[in-house]
Amino acid sequence: MSSKPHPGRRRAKKHEEEEHENHERWLVSYADMVTLLMCLFIVLFAISQVDKAKFAALSHGLTQSFGAPINALPGTTPEADVIDGLPAPVNIAQGIAPQQKVGQGEVDQAAAQAAAQRARQVAAEAQHAYDELKKAQARIEAALTTAGFPDAARFQIDERGLVVHIVADAVLFDAEKAALRPEGRKILTAVAPTLKNLPNELRVEGHANHLPVTPGGPWPSNWELSAYRATTVLRALTDSGVPEKRISAAGYADTRPLVPITDPAAITTNRRVDVVVLSTASAEANEKLPALAAGRVLEGTQK
Repeated sequence: MSSKPHPGRRRAKKHEEEEHENHERWLVSYADMVTLLMCLFIVLFAISQVDKAKFAALSHGLTQSFGAPINALPGTTPEADVIDGLPAPVNIAQGIAPQQKVGQGEVDQAAAQAAAQRARQVAAEAQHAYDELKKAQARIEAALTTAGFPDAARFQIDERGLVVHIVADAVLFDAEKAALRPEGRKILTAVAPTLKNLPNELRVEGHANHLPVTPGGPWPSNWELSAYRATTVLRALTDSGVPEKRISAAGYADTRPLVPITDPAAITTNRRVDVVVLSTASAEANEKLPALAAGRVLEGTQK
């Protein structure tokens, strides 16, 4: 008889036992909690036992370092007297101690002293700039006199610096012309060495009078004429050695007359070229230059 199982008969499943539930596992968490609580109370008990002598020494050291008393655990030991004898703490709510408060009068006085000091500095700077510009003027005047043109220029010191007014008519240019006359070239050649040796920036400004240009002529307006004359003078100065990096040119037509148009000399005087030796001082000091030129005493220099 065969021992093979019958094809239609299923094998019986193995009986599996259910896992036994452990009802005592909460004891593990409980034991951990109790252990932690015990450690906590041991630590609290340990830190509650303070050596007053050592604490007094610590407080004394901190007081010497930070200058503020420590009011904690006063006792009857000699070391505790150190805490009781310390100075009273500063009231932080007041901010500054009464003896350190600054009154409004002291603030105003300090501000006035600072303003006076600044005024003296500006006045000294302006005076130095004025003196340097006057030295430059003297050298230019000497050069023109040596060249035989003592009256070719007029000088003025304003907030820009030293302005050298060179009349254009019959000196630099012919009427409505932008080519230098021989006399004009000699004048520029004479002043060029002095301008070359100055540390100042230079600006050449062309000006025209109030009369319009001839209709149909070579110039559309006085703007073009004044600008071309300024660049002609600039080229003559650079050809004589003045560094190109320190010089510039501009044309102003008739917008900046030297004298009013009602003046009989307005036609010839306002048609000019100005060479401006720009001041190297601060803008605040340059504002004082016209007052110095007028002979007024600056604020801050009075005793």
